[in-house]
Amino acid sequence: MRFHDAASPSSSLASRYRDVRDTTSALAAPLGPEDCTVQSMPDVSPTKWHLAHTTWFFETFVLARARPARAAYDARYGLLFNSYYEALGERTPRAERGFLSRPTLQEIVAYRQAIDEEMDRVLARGIDDDVASVLEVGLNHEQQHQELILTDIQHVLSQNPLRPRYAPAPPALVRRDKGERPPLVWHHEPEGLRSIGHHSSGATGAGLFSFDNETPRHRLFVPAFSIASRLVTCGEYLEFIEDGGYARPELWLSDGWATRRKEGWEAPLYWQKEQDGEYLTFSLHGMMPIDRHAPVAHVSLYEAYAYASWAGARLPTEAEWEITSERCSIASGHFVESGLLVPRPLDAGADKKVPHQMFGDVWEWTGSAYAPYPGFRPLAGALGEYNGKFMCNQMVLRGGSCFSPANHLRRTYRNFFPPGARWQMMGIRLAKDET
Repeated sequence: MRFHDAASPSSSLASRYRDVRDTTSALAAPLGPEDCTVQSMPDVSPTKWHLAHTTWFFETFVLARARPARAAYDARYGLLFNSYYEALGERTPRAERGFLSRPTLQEIVAYRQAIDEEMDRVLARGIDDDVASVLEVGLNHEQQHQELILTDIQHVLSQNPLRPRYAPAPPALVRRDKGERPPLVWHHEPEGLRSIGHHSSGATGAGLFSFDNETPRHRLFVPAFSIASRLVTCGEYLEFIEDGGYARPELWLSDGWATRRKEGWEAPLYWQKEQDGEYLTFSLHGMMPIDRHAPVAHVSLYEAYAYASWAGARLPTEAEWEITSERCSIASGHFVESGLLVPRPLDAGADKKVPHQMFGDVWEWTGSAYAPYPGFRPLAGALGEYNGKFMCNQMVLRGGSCFSPANHLRRTYRNFFPPGARWQMMGIRLAKDET
């Protein structure tokens, strides 16, 4: 069993741990205690709960392995901050996390500080491979919650009639909807036997880690297809709305049409039609006019499917998306580090020979159900509940968003949500069969 000590390259785990934890705290910093307690719907968790749950994860899965004889910080916290790990006992129902007025935000901050100090001491002494692999899961897990902090607080603030903003719009945020729309070009891929999925699971180090649901790498036959060079824009989606897209059942999946009628959907989440017919949208910068050249966001799989049908196309499979992404650099993506916190329009002069916006801006719905890859094996123990047990009634999204940390994403990364979800930063890329 190899040992990770402070003199080895793996000591970077300590600095990465601090970087991840500090980033989470920075994302929560613009919020007041009242903001951090609200749960605006069952799918949204209060910011305070995210801060506590991610800390509980490190205490439960990392410190308990590194120091088996240690006493829990507070034995009651498992009931409050366990998310869905049945093997670890009872927990507060997800829809009731907003009832947890206690512990206070101040107490949760103290909890974070105490666990961070203990983690610092453990990492300074050195950890073995088994603990390091679980720590890597924990770091990636917290980065997922960083994104959730932003998506959830956007929904929370949107329910306030004052439409408060999370942060002022940065000077770099420039609308581009008055000029030429970036052209949509179709990129063709021939049929063939291709490989998708990550080469390894659970390894430590930048570029090595993957979640278990990304493995094993495997081959499959992919028919010829074409995929759009960019994401669907707000202006294009507005044309769908104006053409009666929300009133034409022939465009929709049956369950999608029933959901649209039940929920009264007439536009993407956060869009608001003004008396003059123009649309505004709620963002983390407050209410803003829609940018017609920016990627449309906050649409469900049902809406994405209906739009694709209206456009004479379809959604790409996740295999098609991953194959196409091999031609693109993750570094070119637009992620949370930009500080824009909204999807960015593509330059009208962007190179037409390569696909764009594959990474960042918005998560891209695929037409693929979230299912295990051939030979999939979940992680051992309670961590095996992380991904595998959700492989039913969910659809795959790819690519990350403007809320995602850049170093968290991989081209093999599989996000998944139920088809009716809209509060995440979700958008659309088109594909079609090759004729």
